[in-house]
Amino acid sequence: MRSSVLKLAAGATAIALAAGCSSDDSSSSTTAESGAFPVTLSHAFGETTIESEPSNVVTIGFNEQDFVLALGVKPVATRGNLSYDYRQRPWAQDALGGTEIPEVGSTELNLEQIAQASPDLILGPYSFIEKGQYDQLSEMAPTIADIGGYDDVPAATWQQEFEVIGKALGKEQETADRTAELEQKFQSAQDANPQFAGKKLALTFVMEDGSYMILGADDIRALFFQDLGFDIPDTTEIISVEGLTQLDADVMVVAGQSREQLTANPLIAQLPIVAEDRTAYIGSFDQDLPSALGYSSPLSLDYAIDGFTPMLAAAADNDPATVVPAPAE
Repeated sequence: MRSSVLKLAAGATAIALAAGCSSDDSSSSTTAESGAFPVTLSHAFGETTIESEPSNVVTIGFNEQDFVLALGVKPVATRGNLSYDYRQRPWAQDALGGTEIPEVGSTELNLEQIAQASPDLILGPYSFIEKGQYDQLSEMAPTIADIGGYDDVPAATWQQEFEVIGKALGKEQETADRTAELEQKFQSAQDANPQFAGKKLALTFVMEDGSYMILGADDIRALFFQDLGFDIPDTTEIISVEGLTQLDADVMVVAGQSREQLTANPLIAQLPIVAEDRTAYIGSFDQDLPSALGYSSPLSLDYAIDGFTPMLAAAADNDPATVVPAPAE
């Protein structure tokens, strides 16, 4: 499961691109809260102590850049992604302010480029790094590795990741305030759509080999729908088209194929959840909504609530005559 999550993390796998320059424009700007440091944080490989306020933050995971930006900090370098033009992601443009942050690898991290960025904090709570990489990175600067999704530790929620990053940056109270705001937006969406409560939802990713990945509570992308009041599976499962015909859900969200592509298969087209238009199609992995789920950040989730709610409201209204709209462009 670890490799499957990595393969589609942040809406796509990562790919190496040339790192940019202009480090002056990308420099971190933090204003730590009084008494925030030193702070010790736990992660997959133990504990890391950050002695003082960081000024050169490097984000090495698949969504950490967004969490840092949400707190008004621009990383000096970050990890890139494949199949999605992440530099143009709409939810982050205001926070980026036109800055193009240099990259330090994607599928594979470039340790030399990370070192050249002179980090005093390396953030990777959703990075899937291995122990050897962590050891090398820790020699450069205090490093936070994965905080969930390893061994028997469940996938970290966006709140947990935000809390860790907020503490690492010395912005614990600001993080708590931003968290409360977003949780209220989720609650408002639930209140406006009581039909969401208790309905079973299948977040289905169509894989290149023709199989279907139905994401569960062990994947941050599915947790979004749980925050809206839906019931989701406990664990992620990869099934064949025959397995999909046994799907027991009230609503389905499909990424990776259009309505036309999915319903071209008669076995899929005759599924009640498809035939009764209880399915929302959110497009290919290079589009905004699937990628917003991949980031699952304070910035992208705010955007995702606005984008998903109209589609989910139509899919969950128990009226087959209601046409589920396409994602807004």
